[in-house]
Amino acid sequence: MTTASTASTAAVQPLLSAYDDQMRGAPPTPPTGVTYEQDGPLLRIVGQFRGFVSGPRDLGVDGDALDALILRQRDFFAARGEALEWKTRGHDTPADLTERLRAAGFVPEERETVLIGRAAELAAGEPALPDGVTLRRVTADADMRRIAAMESKVWGQDWSWLAEDLVGRVAAAPDGIAVYVAEADGEVVSAAWLAFRAGTEFASLWGGSTLAEWRGRGIYRALVAVRATLAASRGVTYLHVDASDDSAPILRRLGFHAVTTTTPYVWTPAGR
Repeated sequence: MTTASTASTAAVQPLLSAYDDQMRGAPPTPPTGVTYEQDGPLLRIVGQFRGFVSGPRDLGVDGDALDALILRQRDFFAARGEALEWKTRGHDTPADLTERLRAAGFVPEERETVLIGRAAELAAGEPALPDGVTLRRVTADADMRRIAAMESKVWGQDWSWLAEDLVGRVAAAPDGIAVYVAEADGEVVSAAWLAFRAGTEFASLWGGSTLAEWRGRGIYRALVAVRATLAASRGVTYLHVDASDDSAPILRRLGFHAVTTTTPYVWTPAGR
């Protein structure tokens, strides 16, 4: 192992350990109508636009017992007529978890990179924005619907569920989430939010999707900077991102470290 790779491993391992210790359990303050349940080693979240399960780094079960655990989650949400996302990480065990998920009918979505950075180092004062673009923190229901409409345009899918999700989170814990929009001529061109995680050293960065004609002009970086500044002012040590292949290089250049990968495995009921 080279000196450079040794240094890189030494920098990343404490971040990964902190992530595993603090970010694998239930998020604080669920929105109205959302409940957290424990099934063996798994956290199960019920009441979102689709079901969600996640577990610790080592599930502690394998073979037939693991198959039974997987089928129990699938059947629970099948009875509700809902899709289910099982969040996996690249360093988790047992190593054949994803094979068993596939065998149970789960399909992988796009892999993302889990990145972590130190909030104080990422706070950059007043963010630089292109001419005509402003950033604004929002709490109104109407702004959440505008964000969902922008996301629907970016992804070519119906993201109307996002508006209700954000409205619910703001209503349940207004100090636990900070939602920002980037606007030009009254149009939302990008949006992102910061989710605080009480009882940990972490906050998470979500969103950041930007209309195609506004990409590559510094808006994403500005949204990172404004959220990092707020997080640092609240005493947050680490910022966490599940980043797409488009966002990961930008975040690395800003000072984030890649610690692992995450891939959602999704089961969808017939006819959905």
